[in-house]
Amino acid sequence: MRCRLAVLAALTLAPMGAAQAQAPRPAAPAPAAAPAPAAPTEAADENPVLARIDGQPLLLADVLATAEEVLPPELRAMPAPMLLQMLPPEVKRQLIERAITERTLINAARAMGLDRDPDIARRVRRAEEQELQQALLGREVQGRVTDAAIRARYDRDNASPAAAEEEVRARHILVATETEARQILAQLQRGGDFATLARSKSQDPGSREGGDLGFFKKGDMVPEFANAAFALQPGQLSPAPVQSPFGWHIIKVEERRRATARPFDDVKQEIREAMLQEEVTAVVQRIRGAAQVERLDQPPANSLLNQAAPPPPAQPTPTQQRRR
Repeated sequence: MRCRLAVLAALTLAPMGAAQAQAPRPAAPAPAAAPAPAAPTEAADENPVLARIDGQPLLLADVLATAEEVLPPELRAMPAPMLLQMLPPEVKRQLIERAITERTLINAARAMGLDRDPDIARRVRRAEEQELQQALLGREVQGRVTDAAIRARYDRDNASPAAAEEEVRARHILVATETEARQILAQLQRGGDFATLARSKSQDPGSREGGDLGFFKKGDMVPEFANAAFALQPGQLSPAPVQSPFGWHIIKVEERRRATARPFDDVKQEIREAMLQEEVTAVVQRIRGAAQVERLDQPPANSLLNQAAPPPPAQPTPTQQRRR
């Protein structure tokens, strides 16, 4: 990974230095010549040649393919000639320089025979296979997760009152031993201030806030703590110290409420990602289910080896019987 980052950095920085080194000095004005008849230029082509490296043409499509990882998606989808006109001159220059640098490195690698190295060939095949998988899944799920579908999922999940999960706001004091926890609980029962004792006694990082954990749902905490906290009403202390994997807690519940649904715009992307994952899983299961898979590391599911009863226990030999 560090090596790849170093290469990308070099590809990004090299054009700037090269451009500065190759920048031509202003030339003296040439005498005016008679205008030549207009002729089609490379720039007018749909895929013009922008440079030549060791005699090989570098096309606009090559430059855009090189720049794909730095261009936003909306620009990648544009026709190449239109994109070429929209790009600022300096951006265009840097993209071309980057493509030239990459092409020179690729040519040097092929000249060394690296494209025939078995290990590199294996990695190239693996990269190709991964790209094919991603392209297949992208096409299969394309258009299935629309904004309307996301909104419908949001409305469905938040339509029932039961969807508004209960929350409590609680404070706690965390110590290492039950003995210490019972001593602190006794002080609280005699009227001690919970926040003050939390700041002076608790080992939890939130003790500076007086042990205040804010609002949380039952599933947000370890079961031992959650069950004890949700059994209390506002103002109540846990009747005894509560043990969890973190130590011993004294808990005080301050408030209880029903959680309100998060705004749609706040969760839209989360819902989109969850729905896309569901669609991808469904596609994978469908395609794998339609394939003929033969596992050679284990007997087939309908093999007689799987259906056969286990062999009976061996009978003791006469010698073994006598020894008994």
